[in-house]
Amino acid sequence: MRRRFTAIVVSILAAVLVACSSSGTTGQVSPTASSDATAETHPSATATPMHSPTTAFSPSAVAASPESRATPSPAGTPASSVPAAPPVILAEEGDTLVIRHALGEARVKRNPQKVVVFDFGALDTLDALGVSVTGLPKTNIPRYLAKYESDAYQNVGSLAEPDFEKLSELQPDLIIISGRQRQVYGELNKLGPTLYLAIDYTRYADSVKENVRVLGEIFDKQQEVDTYLTTLEEKIAAVRAKVAAAGVPTALVILVNDRNISAFGPASRFGLVYDVLGFTPIDPNIEVSTHGMNISYEYLVEKNPDYLFVVDRGSVVGGQGVTPAQQTLDNELVKRTKAYQNGHIVYLQADLWYLSGGGLQSFAAMIDEVGNALP
Repeated sequence: MRRRFTAIVVSILAAVLVACSSSGTTGQVSPTASSDATAETHPSATATPMHSPTTAFSPSAVAASPESRATPSPAGTPASSVPAAPPVILAEEGDTLVIRHALGEARVKRNPQKVVVFDFGALDTLDALGVSVTGLPKTNIPRYLAKYESDAYQNVGSLAEPDFEKLSELQPDLIIISGRQRQVYGELNKLGPTLYLAIDYTRYADSVKENVRVLGEIFDKQQEVDTYLTTLEEKIAAVRAKVAAAGVPTALVILVNDRNISAFGPASRFGLVYDVLGFTPIDPNIEVSTHGMNISYEYLVEKNPDYLFVVDRGSVVGGQGVTPAQQTLDNELVKRTKAYQNGHIVYLQADLWYLSGGGLQSFAAMIDEVGNALP
């Protein structure tokens, strides 16, 4: 009897060992990251899928029925938690500027002739300053910069996939990039002096000023830059005064992508609504990520901001068949919010907010849009 019991125990132990060995390595995670050619990678970004387990939801974000839910946003380009070092001119060597930026150093001759721009915010600034460019990505160009679709400008690929062969042919004197091209900085830098000018969202206004001052130095446009920056400061002060006069209302900025809704809080790519212009964030604990924190319609009802600012991503990069933001938000739950009932749902120009933020023209227009929403 004892021998039979021992044999049974041994058989059970052997079965357990076999099962464990066949289950693989504990805790191993398969890659899930995906890319979005139009997503702006925040400086010093670390790849994290949007549907990462760390994505937070409000307790009431689970809907009772399918039609009361917003579809979760698709996986997107990761966000960053580490701000970039600002660009700094270290030295002048004759007609050459030595510029330190977050990814390295660039030696740039003053007034370079062949300029390639991979950031629409930088293109916006150069356009404002009257600086000619040679090439740019000709996909999803903001409508107010449509003149750059002309054959007078070289097409150098897309924001996510530069055309290295074309760049080698052009032999640019300066290449300007931001977060979308961060991963190919090394390859670009071999083809011409490459300057990284991303926006640090944790200090948006100061970061814009630093970037445009460097461009002003490179192209001898210091006086023009000072004039623009003075105007920006005056616009910011005027909007902050209106916000204060309105009692510092609460606000929420959301990105609508077809049927998907995500929220943005302070220190995010749209955080200037709170950090620069003075609105009170309705939820200061929103997870910072490039495409925001996935939310439901219930979240909007629960938080109930005074103002709801909406960026319709699909209107600029969605293609055919994408549901407009106004249709996505035409929902009985949204209609229960103060923002809807008081006429304070504000649809922002996605060209500015999603594609070319951080330029001299775009920043001014963004400030105006928010200011115009106030009485």
